[in-house]
Amino acid sequence: MNDVTGLPGKGLGAHYRAQFALGGHSVRHLRRILRLYLLRSGLAEVADAAELALTELLTNVVRHVPGRRCAVCYVLLPGAVRVEVSDSDARLPVRGSGELFAEGGRGLLLVEAVTDRWGVTPHTTGDGKTVWFECTAKSPEA
Repeated sequence: MNDVTGLPGKGLGAHYRAQFALGGHSVRHLRRILRLYLLRSGLAEVADAAELALTELLTNVVRHVPGRRCAVCYVLLPGAVRVEVSDSDARLPVRGSGELFAEGGRGLLLVEAVTDRWGVTPHTTGDGKTVWFECTAKSPEA
């Protein structure tokens, strides 16, 4: 599924949602789509941070989710963007300790550092989760 829709009312802007089986070049393409989406929406200010955080979430799917299947959703909010990555793996991501020689876990620390908010929402059906983040523009014109 791949669709772009305008959602009227309640201050919610347009959104982009697509489902994928990620391959070797998928992350690069999804970063590009996000950047173009943000530039078109007047949110260029948050594009670098959003791209970096998206890269970390998608890399977790590639490394940890069987079949590498996920859904990606970009939602425009007033002066901000919310990015969601959903998958069918019920295991919740673990935020690393930040130790220099740790095997992993730095990705979520990076997401935390470059975004305004982030979190994980387990699916109520028990068959997966959605990891999300929000980036808010600081400039008044956004």
